[in-house]
Amino acid sequence: MDIEEIRDYCLARADVTEGFPFGDDPLVFKVGGKIFALLNLGVEMRLSLKCDPEKAIELRERYPAVIPGYHLNKANWNTIYLDKGVNSRLIKEWIDHSYELIFESLPGKIREKINRGEY
Repeated sequence: MDIEEIRDYCLARADVTEGFPFGDDPLVFKVGGKIFALLNLGVEMRLSLKCDPEKAIELRERYPAVIPGYHLNKANWNTIYLDKGVNSRLIKEWIDHSYELIFESLPGKIREKINRGEY
């Protein structure tokens, strides 16, 4: 997947916003005000996603392109090098997983508002 495909895929989810809170890089995607994806646009294209800790370890062992979160909590975040051959279907699954983890961690009232399109 390229940058635009990842961006479009992330923005297609309910209540997702994008921005550059840390400067020119990375592009950050949030749901309910909480980060679920960081897309580095520099020389090394990387995508960092929240991940269940057990699944994070499994993915790192199975895919050479997946490493512990770059400058993030390594137990809960993975970074994927996008130029190392991970297929689009897997990247989309991992984006969905990250979004769901963050969405489910939001307070119930915020989740309800997002589901109603009011947030």
